[in-house]
Amino acid sequence: MATEALDFPRLVGRWFLNATSHVGRVTMLLADLVRSLNEVRIWVPRMFTEAWNIGVGSLFIVLLISGFAGGVTALQARYQFTGTIPIYYLAGVIVESIVLELGPVLTGLILAGRIGARYAAELGTMRVTEQIDALESLGRSPSSHLIIPRVVAGLIMIPVLTVFADVMGIGAGWFSMKLVLPISDADFAYGARTFWRPFDATYSIIKAFFFAACITVISCYMGFNTQQGAEGVGRSTTGAVVSSSVMILLLDVILTKLLLNQ
Repeated sequence: MATEALDFPRLVGRWFLNATSHVGRVTMLLADLVRSLNEVRIWVPRMFTEAWNIGVGSLFIVLLISGFAGGVTALQARYQFTGTIPIYYLAGVIVESIVLELGPVLTGLILAGRIGARYAAELGTMRVTEQIDALESLGRSPSSHLIIPRVVAGLIMIPVLTVFADVMGIGAGWFSMKLVLPISDADFAYGARTFWRPFDATYSIIKAFFFAACITVISCYMGFNTQQGAEGVGRSTTGAVVSSSVMILLLDVILTKLLLNQ
């Protein structure tokens, strides 16, 4: 009985120590990133390569998912609100849903799987094959060569992809509404303008920026600290995707509370 009674405190203590160690290592990683920012000639060319891979490589899947999201939002809005409110209200529901929530969140979750898994697997493989150790033995900073290009590229391109997702989602919602409802282009535009606020677009970009930081930093951290060979690479990749997705949802709640419910 005494052993069983001690199991829970031990579990809590072990979890607390692990969480504290992760916080400390992430802080050290961020400090190293800041120190390495002055090595511009090293990380800038690599950043352009990573930005191209993120933007062009992810554009199709982002547009595809956002298009389906916009279409489904329009069909569900028509099912829920037809006959109870003026038809142009549906345009406002679609535009606000896409810009404020579905566009940035879906883009973040998609890229957490595509970009986060890739970064964690790449850096994890480099760690277990001692490529990072070789870089350090040559006196080179792994941050400027491997991490800063990925983080900066994500901070630039993920908000850009979110803008494309917002536009695609609104366009798909517009097209879907015209298929199922007798709504004109003028009615849709009027409804969208009625509920639109200038801060909505800024809010979408702010969320995308925080999601980008979450995805890139967590995935690079997981990959950079990989251990135990191929099995460790698999755990790091899975952990990067799961942790990034959970943090995106948590940040979504926090940012909504801070920016929209003041």
